[in-house]
This record gives sequence, structure tokens and C-alpha cells, in this order.
Amino acid sequence: MGTCSEVSSATMKITDVEVIVLESTDRYAAPSGAEEAHGIRHLCLIKVSTDEGITGYSDVETQPHVARAAVTAPPSGSGAFEGLRHLVIGEDPFETERLWDKMYRGSIYFGRRGAAIQAMSGIDIACWDIKGKALGLPVYKLLGAGYRKQVRAYASTLFRPTPDAMRKAVDGYLERGFTAIKFGWGVFGQDPRRDIELVRAAREQAGPDVEVLVDAGWNVRRTPFEAVKMIKSIEEFSPFWIEDFMHPEDYPGYRYVSERVDSRIAAGEQEATIWGFEKLIDEGKVHVAQPDISRCGGLTVAKRIADFAELRNVAVCPHAWLSDLLSATSLHLNAYLKESLFLEFNVSAGPLVRELCMNPLDMKDGYLEVPQGPGLGVTINDKTVEKYRVG
Repeated sequence: MGTCSEVSSATMKITDVEVIVLESTDRYAAPSGAEEAHGIRHLCLIKVSTDEGITGYSDVETQPHVARAAVTAPPSGSGAFEGLRHLVIGEDPFETERLWDKMYRGSIYFGRRGAAIQAMSGIDIACWDIKGKALGLPVYKLLGAGYRKQVRAYASTLFRPTPDAMRKAVDGYLERGFTAIKFGWGVFGQDPRRDIELVRAAREQAGPDVEVLVDAGWNVRRTPFEAVKMIKSIEEFSPFWIEDFMHPEDYPGYRYVSERVDSRIAAGEQEATIWGFEKLIDEGKVHVAQPDISRCGGLTVAKRIADFAELRNVAVCPHAWLSDLLSATSLHLNAYLKESLFLEFNVSAGPLVRELCMNPLDMKDGYLEVPQGPGLGVTINDKTVEKYRVG
């Protein structure tokens, strides 16, 4: 006779998919001084329920009102304009490969990129969470490898507007135990001379043994020539990588820059599907691929990206700028990777980042433990959901 988990996995069916919209207390804006930015205003929480009473969750970095429309849209009968909820109701959450293909084909006329595939990502992650809970195993074991039990974290934050504010911010992250800090967006890209002084201040305050990473922001319009000039202007400060400085679809631009600078080039948080990452790696020649598991297609696709990147000898470091739920998901992928660089740790001040889960992730000596509980290994805080839910 099989165990309870075996019986459940053989008979389990998805009964509902819900998109929960959470709204935080303030707008997301760049810091005016050394203080931390508030961070996300809206958060998309996807809940997948089953007839066995096992529920899976995922947060998704997307516009949640748009994602909800992609999930709840009614069936059209065409097979190509279907709401994602309609496509997965009654299906077995263990068949993540088949479900991914069904959702992708069923939404192909309005999906393939953006909110539709981001909502798909959330459903896929939630199904992996369900599988782990049903079997009593952490997700990394279902992926097939647990190469490490902890992952080095970097503080992921925004550029401050002055060198003095940068130094104060660095001091705060060092006091918290971080050994790597990434500054991005904010005022960076508005004044090339100020950009140099901000990165110089971060490096001088951090010292030689702390990694400094730079997210230059694709929101700033740059030609490949200008991007090379920008990178060369800050290379003397030894940034671990320079990230997302070209438009996400400018694969030739990334390649042009990659062939002319000495720094690592990282990109991919806006990319989706294995086909998109094949182009980014083979045509863009990036050194670090950064799939956001809540955007690229979920864990089903992130695993494919990791395997493909390994064939090309390209590093993978998940983008994870949301709550502890996405951080936990990314820790499981990091456990699966043969070589792991970092876990991106969102340090923004808004309540949805650390309060969404009952057991917030705890950094010790600059590292985060890979969750060992069933599924993703973190539990949703229903009180937080009730407090901030607006839809």
C-alpha cells in the first residue's frame, strides 16, 4: 500500500487559482538621502488550491491587476485566448511540464511575454510548492540537486543621490552583516561625473573585501558606445558586475559592450522563456544570466535556463526583488546550481517584503539558509494578506 503522499499525488487536482492584489503603504520612489527606499507598492500573490487541501503560493513581480485579468479571463473556445485559470482547473499539479505547455499554448495570442507569462510563472511556482508539500520534500530535491545549504546574499538597493549618502548606506549594510552590496537605478545615469563619484564612494567605504555590484538601469537610454564609456569610467572601482544597462531586447548591443569591456556583464531580469535566454546568452554574450523565476516562466523554465547556461559556461544568478516568498524560491534554484554566486536580498523598507511570510528569512554572517521544509519552505502570513489586500 502506498503512503498518503503517494495516494494524494496520484489523485490530486487543481480546484482554483486566485490572484490576490496587495497594496503597501507608500509609493515606490528613489531615496532623497541615505534612507532606504520604500520599495514595491503593489504585490501580486498567486494562490493555487487543490482538492486534497494542499495550497501553493508564489509572489510575482508584475502589475498585479493586469496579471489577474490574464488568469481570470473566460474561456474563448479557440484554444489560444484562454484565461490561465480555465486552463489548469482540474489538472494534476504534479505535471508541471505539461501544464506549462498547456498554459503557454492556450495564451499564445495575448501572452508569450509580459504579464501573461509572469502570471504563468506564479502558477508554475505554486505547483512546485504543492508538489513539495504533498511529498514532504523541499523544492530543491524535486529539482534534482542540493549542492549547498546556504547562499551568500547581496543587499539589493537603490543609488543614493550623493557620495556622503552612499557612504552612510554602505555602513548600514556592513553593520547588518552583508559582504556584497548592489546599488541600482535611482539617480544613476543622469550625470556621468556624479555616477563615478557615487561608485567611488561605495567602493571606498566598503573596502576591498566587500563586493560592490552596479545595476545601471535599462531605463536610461544608452547607445552601445555610451554604455562602453560608462562601464569603463567605473571599472577602476572593481564592480563585481554591471547589470541591465541596455534595453532588454538589444542583444546586439549587449554583445558589442561585452566584447569591449573587462567587467562581467549581467542581464535577464526582464527576459522570459528558454528561447529568450538562448538569445541573451548566445547573441548577447552576457557573462551572468539573471532569470527572475516569477517572470521567466517559473521554476520549470528556470531549471532549463540553468541547464542551458551550464552548457555555455555562463553563470546564473536569479533576480529576486520581492518578498521572502520569491527569495525562498530563488534559494532553491541556487541550491540546484552547480555554481552559485548570490541570493539577491531586497532590503527596501516597505512591509510587504519581510512581513508576507510567517518565518522571515534570517541572514547570518552574510549567508541565507536554503529552506528545508516541504515545498518552498516558507508559510504565508494570513494577517499580512488581510491587512494589505485590495483585490
